[in-house]
Amino acid sequence: MAGPSLVQTQQQRLQMVLAPQMRQSLEFLQVPLLELRSLVQQELEKNPTLEERPLDSDPVEVETPSVEPKEEAEAVKDFGEEYEVLAQLDDDWQQYFRESMPKSHRSPEEDERRQHYLDSMTQAESLQEHLLHQLGLSDLDATAQRVGEMLIGHINDDGYLAVTPEDVAFALNVDLGEVERVIAILRDFDPIGVGAFDLTSCLLFQIERDGQAGSLAETLVRDHLDALASHKYAQLARQLKVSVGEIQQAAHYIATLDPKPGRRFTSETAAYVVPEVVVQKIDGQFVITLNNEQLPHLRISKHYRQLMESATTTPEVKQYIMEKIRSGAFMIKSIHQRQQTIQRIAEQIVLVQEGFMERGVKELKPLTMAEVASEVDVHETTVSRAVSGKYMQTPQGVYEMKYFFTPGFKTSSGDSVSNKSIKDQIEQMIADEDPSAPLSDQAIANQLKEEGLTVARRTVAKYREELKIMPSHMRRGY
Repeated sequence: MAGPSLVQTQQQRLQMVLAPQMRQSLEFLQVPLLELRSLVQQELEKNPTLEERPLDSDPVEVETPSVEPKEEAEAVKDFGEEYEVLAQLDDDWQQYFRESMPKSHRSPEEDERRQHYLDSMTQAESLQEHLLHQLGLSDLDATAQRVGEMLIGHINDDGYLAVTPEDVAFALNVDLGEVERVIAILRDFDPIGVGAFDLTSCLLFQIERDGQAGSLAETLVRDHLDALASHKYAQLARQLKVSVGEIQQAAHYIATLDPKPGRRFTSETAAYVVPEVVVQKIDGQFVITLNNEQLPHLRISKHYRQLMESATTTPEVKQYIMEKIRSGAFMIKSIHQRQQTIQRIAEQIVLVQEGFMERGVKELKPLTMAEVASEVDVHETTVSRAVSGKYMQTPQGVYEMKYFFTPGFKTSSGDSVSNKSIKDQIEQMIADEDPSAPLSDQAIANQLKEEGLTVARRTVAKYREELKIMPSHMRRGY
């Protein structure tokens, strides 16, 4: 039987390669306004033929430099040859807008200023850094320090220990008792409850540190946490032979404990959004305006156009300027095309969702990206890119543009209603219900049917869960 062998074959196939400029155009379409501004600023720094226009001028301007036809034809030919090279260097061009200045091109003074800037940046202390600092202050020997460092490295963002003592003992070749001793030390660190294996032990550590060991709260957490979470106060009172009031008092205390002590160290920052589109009602009509204030107003520099026309400019310099002008002009056109695409999509959204603009979520209509793509005469993926991360300021508030794309239901009268409107109605029904007799999912479905909306009970349950609302038996009394 013949053994394995290497065989060299040759095949021919068609493969589409996106030009660097095409990737740039798609990136401009997809990124939000603030990120687009950052990309444009980077290009302004690297392309000397681009310059900003005064704010009271049009957003973009494309002016073709006047060059001799022969020179232009040669430039186009050279650019075509250059494209073949760039297609082979695809990976390099992926970093076109993210590349930083090489260190070799920076002066010592620039390096010093850059380092000073980096050193001046403040960053919140992480949970691991906080624990390692406390570990360093502990009077532990070298072995215990190594164990502590490994344990801290396996504490997740919630503050729980995500590794077993046996695994740590095996990895470091130390006694299991030593690992358990260090774990006990870690649990005395701030924040209280860190280093626990699960929710129950985390809460028990905090109860013990509060001097509540042996209390009703400890019993509830240790033996009846699931029933407590389900608010089965009467059942717990009978089982533990205490009053419902005592159970409620213990539950209120347990609610003050921190189930995820590590979360206070997460570096979450507030997210700020700038609406791409502003919708206003003027003289009875909804008017759509694009937010161009955050976008630099660009044009091709007249100085470099004059250099192209000058007889003293060498062919090499002219070739360089032509490439930069072509790159800048394409970027300007890409931004202009991006704004036009977003404008047309926004117009279709407002046309369909005019009721929402007037009266709010209850009037939100079903709408799909495929429907908008057909009206705007673009591909569905283009609509998806255009609305990704973009926000629209409406008379009802600021909403992500994706919010307006939603499936829906048919009413008994034949009208279409968005599933977001259904969710809003379900949420309102539950808010208005009698706390002593909360509405079941079937009861909500029946009420919707009376209003002309046929929605299955399981669909009501699904929407209720998406709204993070508890089922009826857990809402009783609240």
